[in-house]
Amino acid sequence: MTEPAPVTGTDFGGLRVVAFESRRAEEMRRLIVRFGGKPLVAPSMREVPLEDQHEALAFATRLFAGSLDVVILLTGVGTRTLIAALATRYSTEQIIQALGRVTRVVRGPKPIIALGEVGLKPTIAVAEPNTWRDLLATLDTQLPVQGKRVAVQEYGATNKELLDGLRARGAEVLRVPVYRWALPEDLGPLRQAVSAISDGQADVLLFTSATQVDHLMQIAVQMGREPSLREALRQCVVASVGPICSEALTRHRLPVDFEPSHPKMGSLLGEGSRASAELLRHKRATL
Repeated sequence: MTEPAPVTGTDFGGLRVVAFESRRAEEMRRLIVRFGGKPLVAPSMREVPLEDQHEALAFATRLFAGSLDVVILLTGVGTRTLIAALATRYSTEQIIQALGRVTRVVRGPKPIIALGEVGLKPTIAVAEPNTWRDLLATLDTQLPVQGKRVAVQEYGATNKELLDGLRARGAEVLRVPVYRWALPEDLGPLRQAVSAISDGQADVLLFTSATQVDHLMQIAVQMGREPSLREALRQCVVASVGPICSEALTRHRLPVDFEPSHPKMGSLLGEGSRASAELLRHKRATL
């Protein structure tokens, strides 16, 4: 393991920053540089539309039959993928009319944008930090779901806590998975990141999704580097974009050293860059 970089200056101050963005990898690289860091961006995931969209089409059957009351949209990509699946059987006008008849609950700004692309607005928007707990709390105050038929557009994985929470509140729940998360086709950058972290060549890790954490640890185990990666993180700042991501880190028994005031990539970079130097000093002083 190499010696850790000295901690000096403000912002990242030349610290070696590892991130795991995929679709926004280049934007993340530019932001790290802008905030004074030395970037290593390793795409860690890709969205794979389900080949068999029978759940989406079953949702469509119920939607057009008027046998749904609420549709919960959790991601922008999922909202677009769901609308695209419906478009294989229905016109855009029919889809807009059908979605317009139900209560549309969205988690965060991205599904709002996706709805706006077809001329729709949400009925209820869940406020930051947009976790499943926030979603349930919002429904409790604005739309009790007792006796309601609720469809949930999933986001690459099933959120059991959300589904169980809806059922516990008396809702009839319909899962609507439309895509899944997979590892990137090119695993080279992610393996490089595992090696860099494990060899002490990283100072700050930035996570913007729970799946990034899962995939990093999956590759570390495959490479036989999990123990050395865990040891190396004792001398790194581990920054999480928000509560859902932090829960994944905790589930893997990894540290969570920093969360920004808002669960946004810009806030993670801006606030995290300013906090990293002091956090590193504290972690390394306690070793």
